[in-house]
Amino acid sequence: MNNKTLPLSTKVVVIGGGVIGCSVAYHLTKFGWKDVILLERDQLTSGTTWHAAGLVSQLGPTAAVTKIRKYTLDLYKKLEKEVDHSAGLRINGALSIAQTDARWQELQRQATTAQLYDVDIKILDKHQIKKNYPIMYTEDLKGGVLMPGDGAADPSGVTHMLAKGARLGGAKIFEQSPVETILTKNGRVSGVKVNGQDIECEYVVLATGMWSRQIGERIGVSIPLYPAEHFYVITEPIENLSPTLPVIRDFDSSTYIKEDAGKLLIGIFEGKSIPAFNKTNKVPEDFSFGEFPENFDHFEPYLEKSMKRFPVLEQVGIRKFFSGPESFTPDTNSLLGEVPEVKNLFVSCGLNSIGIGSGGGVGKVTAEWLMTGHINEDIFNYDIKRFQKFHSDLGFIKDRITESLGDLYGMHWPYKQHKTSRNIKKLPYHDELKSFGACFGVSAGYERPMWFALDGEKAEYEYSYNYQNWYPSVEYETNNTLTNVGLYDLSPFSKFEIKSEKAYEDLQRICTSNIKQEPGKCTYTHMLNNDGGIEADLTVVCIDQNHFRIISSAATRERDKFHIKKHLSDNVELTDITDDYCVFGIFGPKSRLLMQDLSSDDFSNENFKFANSKYIEINGTKIWTQRLSYVGELGYELYVKNSESKNIYEKLIEKGKKYNLSNCGMHALDTMRMESGFLHWGHDISPEENQYQAGLNFTISYKKEFNFIGREALEKIKDKKIDRKFAMFVLKSNEPGNPLLLHDEPIYKDDKIIGRTTSGNYSFNFKKNLAFGYINNDYSKDELLNANISIEIEKVQYSAKIIFKPLKQTNFKKN
Repeated sequence: MNNKTLPLSTKVVVIGGGVIGCSVAYHLTKFGWKDVILLERDQLTSGTTWHAAGLVSQLGPTAAVTKIRKYTLDLYKKLEKEVDHSAGLRINGALSIAQTDARWQELQRQATTAQLYDVDIKILDKHQIKKNYPIMYTEDLKGGVLMPGDGAADPSGVTHMLAKGARLGGAKIFEQSPVETILTKNGRVSGVKVNGQDIECEYVVLATGMWSRQIGERIGVSIPLYPAEHFYVITEPIENLSPTLPVIRDFDSSTYIKEDAGKLLIGIFEGKSIPAFNKTNKVPEDFSFGEFPENFDHFEPYLEKSMKRFPVLEQVGIRKFFSGPESFTPDTNSLLGEVPEVKNLFVSCGLNSIGIGSGGGVGKVTAEWLMTGHINEDIFNYDIKRFQKFHSDLGFIKDRITESLGDLYGMHWPYKQHKTSRNIKKLPYHDELKSFGACFGVSAGYERPMWFALDGEKAEYEYSYNYQNWYPSVEYETNNTLTNVGLYDLSPFSKFEIKSEKAYEDLQRICTSNIKQEPGKCTYTHMLNNDGGIEADLTVVCIDQNHFRIISSAATRERDKFHIKKHLSDNVELTDITDDYCVFGIFGPKSRLLMQDLSSDDFSNENFKFANSKYIEINGTKIWTQRLSYVGELGYELYVKNSESKNIYEKLIEKGKKYNLSNCGMHALDTMRMESGFLHWGHDISPEENQYQAGLNFTISYKKEFNFIGREALEKIKDKKIDRKFAMFVLKSNEPGNPLLLHDEPIYKDDKIIGRTTSGNYSFNFKKNLAFGYINNDYSKDELLNANISIEIEKVQYSAKIIFKPLKQTNFKKN
């Protein structure tokens, strides 16, 4: 039943009556906000929810996503009883199968990670698969992993169950209520216009699926998603088909198959998809319960593969050919959180075909985020602020989704780079880098050297779960940085400036360290949320009185900018200067000699100390230079105006010959930052950790007279024993890439899991497989030193030992 009369005002308006919108409304009321209305332009589920395949699975690519999926399944089971409405849950399990060695490695990595989250998983060989599921052809398989707790739900049942729960909690749901526009005032949500009527509100949640991009565009908000044509077929009834057949994910054939009321449903995630609505590039406002014409030519190759896997398909006809729109994002991760352009406007969309399986958890996270203003989980890979404006440009997003739909079932290679929508931002000296053998990867839109090919080798990735083809380059680059000098491109670093009499006070309030108000001084610091979680990892540089520059990682540009702006005083402007400057890292023991050769300035330790900065002159060009290094001392960062950067790059190369300077890429930088014991936000630290757990409490100043954000939370925990702590490990196996350490691998003490890894690399300088991670804080240093520790990779445990100091002991040696 629908409420008839629209209210004049409410606290929250949720736009969109699919599974996500109904879940957000349900969770807002569940957490105590009763003043919620949901507006659906047509009928509930009429966008894409109605035609979803309804798969539910527990394991995700990260810890936070796994929590979202597990919560979703638990909620559906519980809510069915609570509100007396069926979600159509059928927990028949899901079986992922592998045809290639690489896919088998990938599945075993997933099975290994599953142990961290109590996801029940069974590894089967091809004979066990055949015995359990005789309907399948298995001779070409390497094996499979079965998750008995997975299954499928009825999309309509789930949505109406959540809607019923939302109504019982006090939410009002209005169908046939299309929102004409979102109203804003002073950069903040003020209401919505629906059916000619204005409704005042404090918050809006866009859960508008494939319409989200064009709705955002109308009010200057970038929402990077676009619909592709998505296909499945349903067969005629099959005699004696087991009703308990698990969902079969045949990744290497790009197909999934599930039992559907005595029939088989076969769906595809093909490598090159077809963007929908190609003529207009817009989703029609009245597209409800809509389908596209059949495209059998596109589907046929995948149907043939399915017939090989399920020979019974050769004897049955097809009852239904379905093609409909499904929206995808540039990286196949969802879009959640507050948008940077309009205050109190939240998005909850871009579910990339896993809306039913994630709907409950995504609604919960959105409601919590909206109510508290932050989220205490490492959910950056779902935060809309990982993207920039250009990501929603039609040219970019339409090209990218032809590839990203296929990414769901493609190989999830470590270090994989997209092929579509490339060369968006090139450095002024891109061609020069290329001529030196740069293999480029994308960092915040920039084409950035990942490594430099040696001796005429191809500058291309050959993806693997073992030895990496770029290891010889990284061996050379890291070794040369340690012995001579390496030139690193740091241009994509996020760079912001504040010039204001209030700047110093604001920064002291936002940052945990005691910020130095002395021109040339650099301060490494963190920004926290009110619960003490680490929101940003950055360096603050005092350029001049009341003039500060903030530098943080490339990937967090929009997110960090948003966080800082949110907490600045009125009328204090934050300027984004990221694209105005190129940055060169000159790192290594000969970096000082090179700098002295380039400039007549004094680079002696007495006159240019660590964590200091100043203007220097090279060839008549004034360049801001910082004595800092992400690979450990000694090193300098040069901030060069874009227009002058090509000349300076050429000068560095020319003068660098004398000192054996080598171009170096991001893999070398990441390896050396780990050798130096430096943590990386998004891998090793996030809002899920506090500085005590991360061993970064040296960045906290309780002495400064300013009360910084998160201080109260820190003071409550500073004298208490922490539950887990950051730790560094090396494997006893010293062979590069055997095994390949990445992240989210279980750490064992004897036969008990005590933690998980967050970063991994092979250090050629120290001939060690190196891992960072967090472990339970239940053991003394001596106990850990003498413990039987191992790290599990692809279901094999490798002996490891804990190290209490970084491999590179020259860190911060002020030479």
